[in-house]
Amino acid sequence: MAKGKTRKTKKLAAGDGVDDILQQWARERPDLDTSPMAIVGRISRIERKIDPLLASVFRKFGLERWSFDVLATLRRSGYPYELTPTQLFSSLMLTSGAITHRSDELVKTGLVQRKPDPNDRRGVRVKLTALGLAKINEAVTAHFENERRLLRHLSRQERSLLISLLRRFLLGLEHSGDGPPRQRLRKHDGQPR
Repeated sequence: MAKGKTRKTKKLAAGDGVDDILQQWARERPDLDTSPMAIVGRISRIERKIDPLLASVFRKFGLERWSFDVLATLRRSGYPYELTPTQLFSSLMLTSGAITHRSDELVKTGLVQRKPDPNDRRGVRVKLTALGLAKINEAVTAHFENERRLLRHLSRQERSLLISLLRRFLLGLEHSGDGPPRQRLRKHDGQPR
């Protein structure tokens, strides 16, 4: 390992704010098992640190996190880049009212359009416009570069281990019935309720 890499790793190995909190609880309430906070507390802090760093990239494209999520969901659905509102809110774990409001905002900006659903006379589909497709293609490239930069402190092996552990944690939460109903999955098909 390179000498500079060793110093950087040692610096990162020092305690963090969660360690300080755990030490305080150990002193004040030694009867409590605070080990879950070592995980949940760090996940919460990571989310608070990452969120503004993601938002800064979205803003470069005139997007908010929610608008990026809607456009990215349509883009990753594949050609013709359209979904029903139900498919959108299931994928994004939002309410139908939130999807309607967000779709309205994106229609105003010209990034999506609504069109009749050929399979349901009363239904509509939300579709990326050419402008929306160009914008999300650019934004998603910058987003993945940003995420890669945020993970630069972890080796490939560490990232693989973290992916595996976080997947297991998330699946456990989704299948256990913890959390709001729309976030729990039906056991038989793995689809959101």
